[in-house]
Amino acid sequence: MRIRDLSPADFLARLGGGGVRLAAGPFNCRLQSGIPEIAEELARLYAHHPLIGADEFIDFHVGVRPGQGLRRWLRPQAMFSVDAVEPFTPLPRNQALAMLEWGLNWCITAYSQHLLVIHAACVARGDRAVILPAPPGSGKSTLCAALANRGWRLLSDELTLIRLDTGEVMGLARPVNLKNASIDVIRAYAPEAFLTRPVHDTTKGTVALMAPTEASVLAVGQWARPTWMILPRYRPGSDARLEPMGSGAAFLQIADNAMNYHILGTHGFAAVGRMVDHCRSFNFEYSRLDEAIAIFDRLAREAEGDAP
Repeated sequence: MRIRDLSPADFLARLGGGGVRLAAGPFNCRLQSGIPEIAEELARLYAHHPLIGADEFIDFHVGVRPGQGLRRWLRPQAMFSVDAVEPFTPLPRNQALAMLEWGLNWCITAYSQHLLVIHAACVARGDRAVILPAPPGSGKSTLCAALANRGWRLLSDELTLIRLDTGEVMGLARPVNLKNASIDVIRAYAPEAFLTRPVHDTTKGTVALMAPTEASVLAVGQWARPTWMILPRYRPGSDARLEPMGSGAAFLQIADNAMNYHILGTHGFAAVGRMVDHCRSFNFEYSRLDEAIAIFDRLAREAEGDAP
């Protein structure tokens, strides 16, 4: 049974009561909220994710609730909690849905020391993955969202999870975070995708969330091999262009974006080194999504031995 099989009334009742219990890749989550206006969009963002039984272990008990006292009515606020602890300052109530997503990212980062966690997007074609680490404003999430709507499988938008024993990427297939101009770009480029209503004036600017494709969620258990590491950079008016990156620069890019590299020590060093050894690494500049995707598709065909 999946989230989409619940009626809106049932989903809302669970969300405000004992919680919606679902699987997101390797993690089981219980989502709760006393803010009913997020229910409709939350249900659509996770429509294809499987529900789990009451006897299954939960990794993260997370929720957002209304602010207390006057903050329920005067400049209403939302509070994020995990296991009954509130690690963040409140945000405006209209940011509750985004706060839930950001908080869940924080949980995965903080409690996944058995994995190498890289701040990067990741998509796959078959069992080959491309990792896209990049600073904010680089066009990483825009490119990730476009690829996910053109035949590539979404593994993650924000957190790439690497197994320390095999080096494989584990999928999350959770919503994609889009910001500012990229929201309208993806609405036009993939009109069939579901995007939440934009929320303005957050610390990240205007944000909206894009639901993962059904195919990505259904295949989330199919882990992938890191095959390419591509550092994207959006530059208005530029032609799409790949430039090879040396192994030393690639190592530094991955290590700098690995959120627990310093905690893992020698295990982190070995994991990053193995990834660099097995990946073709590039700098990538682009402005037009169709050109960018054509280059990614060409890389996939070359890897499959089908290029002319």
